[in-house]
Amino acid sequence: MIAYSLHKKFFEMHRLNLNHLHTYSCVIACGSFSAAGAELGLTQPAVSLQIRQLEQRLNARLIERVGKRVKPTSAGSVLLEHIVHIDAAVENALLDLSIHSQAVTGNIAIGTGATACIHLLPPILQRLRQQFPALEVRVSIGNTEGVLKAVEENRLDLALVTLPAAGRSLSVTPLLSDDFVAIFSTGETGLAEQITPDTLINYPLVIFEAGSRTRTLINQWFAESGIRIKPVMELGSIEAIKEMVAAGLGYSIVPSVSVAAAHHRRGLQIRSLTPALTRTLGIVLRQDKPVSKALRQVVDALETLA
Repeated sequence: MIAYSLHKKFFEMHRLNLNHLHTYSCVIACGSFSAAGAELGLTQPAVSLQIRQLEQRLNARLIERVGKRVKPTSAGSVLLEHIVHIDAAVENALLDLSIHSQAVTGNIAIGTGATACIHLLPPILQRLRQQFPALEVRVSIGNTEGVLKAVEENRLDLALVTLPAAGRSLSVTPLLSDDFVAIFSTGETGLAEQITPDTLINYPLVIFEAGSRTRTLINQWFAESGIRIKPVMELGSIEAIKEMVAAGLGYSIVPSVSVAAAHHRRGLQIRSLTPALTRTLGIVLRQDKPVSKALRQVVDALETLA
């Protein structure tokens, strides 16, 4: 009994709060307490309190400031390595336990781009909600690099992004191909049925903002014809781009899925590109990601897009 009491006391002294560990990982990934709070749905003081309690528990300083960003101390870097294994152990435990349950429950976090979120995911998420009411799917929008980093750091369960997707720890499954098309306002006259880079030189271009994978593909399409584009507008929203084009403020090049439905191409003329420009969307997970019943259902649902 004495040995048990001593063991219990030791365990309670050194027990770690999993929420605190997750918050610490998020602070380091986001680079600040306030950004981590926004990501986690917590106030900045609440994030600071959790980090302070974790440092007190471990009797070690875990964070230091380098310029405007926070960085892990040497002790913090060691802790981050262990957090990866702790997260994996917890996920494996939950996965083993889920075998004994017939219900599909849990929370799955997906990262993707705005176009896929608006034009591909809604019917998928609707079917999942109808089939599995206890399954909660959260969707985050970002550029491909940011989404992939979140998958690598286990802040997202999976990504639906434009390939290629680099990362030694990532498993990539190509899903579907999507052609790009040129869009013009319905008031634009004299357009050819197929559009080449040379035919677009004198038209004002409204395009995706720099840094996105889609923008990179479009830049390369023009560059292969020796053309360096000079957009009149650079926007982060596919819907904003279509509104500007419909208003006669320029043309754009967009994924065809974004104008596939009639109500998404109102006020627009659609033209094919020559040479063709295509992107491939794929599903990306960590290679060591435990595939729970919930995650399997989400992946299977996404694979129906193919």
